[in-house]
Formats: sequence, C-alpha cells, structure tokens
Amino acid sequence: MREPDFSEALGRLAAYSMIILTEDTVAVHRLVQAVTRTPDPTDPHRRPADIATGRDSTAILLLAALSGLDPLTPAAWPAYRMVLPHARALWEHATPDTDTTQTNLLLNKLGVYLEGQGDYGTAIDCLIRVRDNGLRLKGPDHPDTLISQNNLAYAYRAAGDLERAIPLFEAALADSERVLGPDHPSTLASRNNLAYAHESAGDLGRAIPLFEAALAERERVLGPDHPSTLAPRNNLAGAYRAAGDLERAIPIVEAVLADSERVLGPDHPGTLTSRNNLAAAYESAGDLERAIPLFEAVLADSERVLGPDHPDTLTSRNNLAVAYESAGDLERAIPLYEAVLANSERVLGPDLP
Repeated sequence: MREPDFSEALGRLAAYSMIILTEDTVAVHRLVQAVTRTPDPTDPHRRPADIATGRDSTAILLLAALSGLDPLTPAAWPAYRMVLPHARALWEHATPDTDTTQTNLLLNKLGVYLEGQGDYGTAIDCLIRVRDNGLRLKGPDHPDTLISQNNLAYAYRAAGDLERAIPLFEAALADSERVLGPDHPSTLASRNNLAYAHESAGDLGRAIPLFEAALAERERVLGPDHPSTLAPRNNLAGAYRAAGDLERAIPIVEAVLADSERVLGPDHPGTLTSRNNLAAAYESAGDLERAIPLFEAVLADSERVLGPDHPDTLTSRNNLAVAYESAGDLERAIPLYEAVLANSERVLGPDLP
C-alpha cells in the first residue's frame, strides 16, 4: 500500500477538522493538542516513549531554527519571534524534569532574547529553569551551567533586582575563576558584569577598579579591537562619567564610538549604545549643542534598527527628553516624558525601577 505524502496527510487531517491549513501555517485545535501530548499506554499512537520522542524532536527542530542567530542582534529577531510561541507551548506543557540538553540550549537562547526585549519576568522564569536544568544535567562546574548562572544574574540586574543580581554575579565570577581560569572569556564577562551591577547600585568605589581590571584583562587576552573589549571600555567610561571624571570619560567614549563603527558597523546595538554614551558625556559636560543632535540621531537610529518599543529605544527617548529639559525646552521635554512613561508602563510594566 502506498504511503501518503506529507501534503496528502495534511489534507486528510484538515478534512477531518483535526487541523486548520492556511497558505503558510498549520494550526492544531487545543483539544487535539492536549489529547496528542497525553500519554496512554493502551493507545499505540500515544505511548509514553513516542510522546517523549515527539517532545524532544520539537526542541531539536526549534533550536535548529535559531542556529547561529545571536538573540541580541536585530537581524535575528524575526526568527526568535517565530520560534517563541512554539517554544513557550513546549515549556509550559512539559515539566522541567523532562528537559534535555537540547531543550535547555533552546530555553537559554530564548531567555537571553526575552531579557533583551525587556520581558524581564518571563526571562527570569526561563533562565531559572535553565540554571536548574544545568545543575541537574551537567553539574555545577560545567561551563554551560556557569554561563546560565551569569545570564540569570544579568536578567535580575536588568529588572532592577540588584539584591539578587550582585550575589549571583559574585558567585558566577568565583566559580568561573576556579573552573575556567582568570583569563577565560566567560570569566572576563563575569567580572565586567559584576562591575556593571555595582555601578547600577551606585557603588562606584567597587565598580571602577573592577571595570579597570576587566578592561585591562580583555585587552591583554582578546586585543583592543575585539568586540568583547568594546563593551567594558564603554562601561568604564560610563563609570567615570557617573563619578564626574569627564576628562577621562569623554576621550574614552569618543574612541569607543569610532572603534565600534569600524569594527561592528554603524547600526550595531553596541554602536548605538556608544553613540548614546557619548551624547550623555557631552550633556554631563554642559555641551548641549553637541549632546542634543547626537541624542536625536541615536533615537532615530534606535527606532529604525531596534524598533520603537525596544528598551534601548525607550532609554534613548528618555535621554533626549532629559537633554531638552536641561536646555530649558520644556515644550519638547514634557510631551516626550509623557510618551516615554506611557510606553514604558505598557512595554516593561509599571513596577520596573
């Protein structure tokens, strides 16, 4: 007997109202989904082993759809948006004890993506599961577990929960130094992230020396032009600016922006951050004639590259409003502040610091 081909099989399922077909999608009714994923040893089509295989195969296919795609790069976001609802269905209907290494890699990618998009609550829930899975599947000292610990701490910091973020960063750094060594890229990232968390907490006395050490080590290990060296240079300049040391901050940010445009390109999120930081440094120096046009350009670029609702775009819009206010231009500042607040409450939620 001839095996039905894929199109014919879909046609039969649609004829029995088991699925709904469009030109580019296949939708399955929720009741059919629930029955399909519920094991029944007496049903030859729903044996527990077959359902486990289907669940694991789904994770592998979804992970393959994101292969090589950086969750923090705008060009990759359409793929992440496509995969996310299917992955959420997977993790909501599967218990953590059934997660495999492939499932965990998928969840880690999506957790980092969600954190970058400002969905901090979902990101934290996802990354807690990733961290716990790593401990179960690979143990506390595996490099992937150490990375997941760092990613979770970063999400807490982004959400403003520094009481949880800082101890987690400190533990991640200590573990990375012990397991991977002081010069491993993950250790360097952990040191920079801990410094950033201290700066967020206003503790510049601990942040600045840690930033200086992190930068020196990255330049020694990776070289001055490595993309991973640009971020700590930016961060160190930001800490100097926060401490009021503009003589050191401004030249660093100007150099970082030039290097970012050359190494990463003008539209890379890291370059947009550098441009924003330079505008902020000019503003701190009282040079609004240079700061305001730069803030306006950063906002336009962020809206174009990242989208109007991205957290970095909201920050850029707020920074421009601050600059308008500093210049005494309240007619432009107040409507912009009102729009930023409304958009931030809608996108990020009302309780984010």
